[in-house]
Order: sequence, then C-alpha cells, then structure tokens
Amino acid sequence: MNLANYTHAVGAGQSFLQFSKTVVGKEGVGALYKGLSAGVTRQIFYASSRFGLFEVYRDAWARHYEMDFFGRLVVGVLSGASAAFISCPAEVTLVRMSNDSALPVEQRRNYKGLVNAATRIASEEGIAAFWRGSMPFVNRAMVVGALQVGTYDQLKISYRNWGITGFYNVFCASMTSGFIYSLVTMPLESAKNRMAFQKPDANGVLPYRTTIQTVLSVARSEGVLSLWSGFLPYYGRCGGHTVSMFIALEQIRSLYLKARQQ
Repeated sequence: MNLANYTHAVGAGQSFLQFSKTVVGKEGVGALYKGLSAGVTRQIFYASSRFGLFEVYRDAWARHYEMDFFGRLVVGVLSGASAAFISCPAEVTLVRMSNDSALPVEQRRNYKGLVNAATRIASEEGIAAFWRGSMPFVNRAMVVGALQVGTYDQLKISYRNWGITGFYNVFCASMTSGFIYSLVTMPLESAKNRMAFQKPDANGVLPYRTTIQTVLSVARSEGVLSLWSGFLPYYGRCGGHTVSMFIALEQIRSLYLKARQQ
C-alpha cells in the first residue's frame, strides 16, 4: 500500500481492505504472499541475529554496568542495528519482490524468485545496492530493538499489577509493545521502502538519499499522514510477529530453565 501510493499504481489511496480486494481481484490470492520466501529469509537472519546478539551484548554490558531499564534500551539499540546491517540484503530483496507488481507494467523487474531476485540485484546494480536503504532500516531496527525490549518488560509489570498474568500477560504486553513501536517506526519503514525501491531519474540522480531527507520530502509532497499509509497491515504484521515472538521466547526460556533444574 505504501509503495502503491508512491508509484501511483492501481490501488493507490485505498484502505487496507479495498487494497487487498483489488490485489486479489487483479492477481489472485497468491499475490498477497509475494516475497514470502524473502520475508522468511529476512527473519532467519534478522530475528536470530538480533536475539543472539542481544544476549551477547547484554552479558558484556552486565560485566561493566548495572543491567537496568536504560541498559536494556542501549543493548536493544546495538543489537537491532547490528542485525539490520547483517540482514539488509534479504530486506532489499523482500521489498523488491513483494512490491514489484506495484510498478507500471513497463517498469517491473519481474523477479522469478528469491535467488533470481538476489542474483539480478547483485549483477545489474552491484553488491552495494543491497545496502542502499540500509540507514533507514538500521535506524528503524535501533528504535524497534529499544522499544520492543524496554516497553515489553515494563508493560509486563504494568499488566501484572492490573491482575493480568500468565499467557494473557505476555499477549497483552507484546500487543501493546507492537503497537507502540509500529506507530513510532512507520515513518522509518516508509523511508526504508522508498529508498530501497527507488530508481534514478533521467540524469541518474536518486530522489531519496538519507532517512531524514526522505521523510521530509514525502511529508512535503504527499502530506505528513502519508508516512503512516498502510499502518493497519503494518501493525497487523508487527503486532502478530511481536506476540508470536515473545510467546515463543517465554516458552523456550521456560523449557530451558526447567531443563537446567533437572
């Protein structure tokens, strides 16, 4: 939706449900899952490295400083930035594959799959193209890393004080955490998509160069609210992912602790 508005493609300006109906009617249900292989690959690199590095950075921080709320925010920022930089090639491939149909027919790249998209990007545009939108992705990941860990831990305590415990405590805390970071990071997500998906003009100049310049340019030309275009599906993705992630994390941690006690 965000890139459809940018490219003025079919479905631009529609609501989430209208846009979904347009896509299904035009390309079939399978179009809703375009870029799934790249999305899974992205999560393999991004999620695993983010949580793995968080543990490493947290232990390193704890050896020198107290691991309080501020410390968790710092560790979340560092692990998020590192994971984003590592997984940027998968992120760019995901954006290209899932949004190629938003372009006019004559401008589409028509990628055949994950490997085809990745090899074509590398051969046609150079390896550096994988990190063309790295700064907004890294910036967003830093914010997500801090907000997810910090707000989730705090909200678990708050919901517990309100009498919500167990599974529902994790669910409510993670859904609220997902909403907060979705709201804050949506402009960065929009900037990341614009930078990763852009094409040079007739003079070979790219319209978007930095995160701030992209956000300000979009806000001036399309209005501030355009930065949150497609928020509902974005929150659906982020909220659902956050809930699944923290529920799985809590279960794995519980099983690990029980195994250590035996």
